[in-house]
Amino acid sequence: MMMPSACSIASKKAKGDCTTVPNWLELPREITANILQRLPTVQVVTSACLVCPQWWNICKDPLMWRTIHMAGFDYFTCSFRELAKICQYAIERSCGHLIDIQIEYFGSDDILECIAQSASNLRCMQLVECFQISDKGFIDAVRKLPKLEEVRISLCDLSSNSLEALGRSCPLLEVLQYARPLYVSSIGKEDHLALAISETMSKLCYLDIQRTSITNIGLLAILDGCPLLEYLDIDECFHLKNLSNNLRKRCIEQIKDLRLPNPNNYGEYDHIEIACKRAHRKSVTILTNLCSNSYGSLKMNRKYQN
Repeated sequence: MMMPSACSIASKKAKGDCTTVPNWLELPREITANILQRLPTVQVVTSACLVCPQWWNICKDPLMWRTIHMAGFDYFTCSFRELAKICQYAIERSCGHLIDIQIEYFGSDDILECIAQSASNLRCMQLVECFQISDKGFIDAVRKLPKLEEVRISLCDLSSNSLEALGRSCPLLEVLQYARPLYVSSIGKEDHLALAISETMSKLCYLDIQRTSITNIGLLAILDGCPLLEYLDIDECFHLKNLSNNLRKRCIEQIKDLRLPNPNNYGEYDHIEIACKRAHRKSVTILTNLCSNSYGSLKMNRKYQN
């Protein structure tokens, strides 16, 4: 026996009241779907689809899952494992209609594999602080996502190999944001990143690589290899603080919307670079000590991390 929904009960109780409570079940299906699509993915999967049979049927429509955004909510309510299950459920529900996905923190190689298998029409992908994603997992996935037009990678530990595979696998790519963790980007020079971009992404219109360690050589390669570029953000790039006059002039003439390193922050860049190098040396020391510990100590460390 089907229980009456909360919406219908509220409507009946309001008949004798001066203020009429709207019956949400009487809304046209397309309006209800539009409202549900504006909810965070986690709420749709865990609660909204369970409100009533009508909402459940709407949520079964693959077009409901064209956009999946799982970022910026209270992560203490769900574990990473639970978030991964919710994300994979939503991806599979899309039945190939997914075009835009945003994942923060809990992204992994398994989730990327799920995207690659179920979302070949994906246009936009954003990954934020997903340290469980490896170069191999990313490369294997983008090879099956040739329709990608916009990719934003923030604070993930992905190398130039991933960027090169992205460029070679996704010829329609027009927007790229790539920000590495500060402790990584400030160690050494990263012109290999610039070369991976310039040699494989000739159709780029938007490029944000602020806080990377490219030099004048890398910047010149990007200007030569990406002639359609209209937006370029190279702010906080340590090794571009002494940008040559000719290169600066070319940037200004070639790029419509340009974000150059701020000369007023040069001293700050130096302090940050020194601090990051010290942190890097310290982390290497810690890892070395961990590797020399006994199996029991390593087991305790893993238990603490989990």
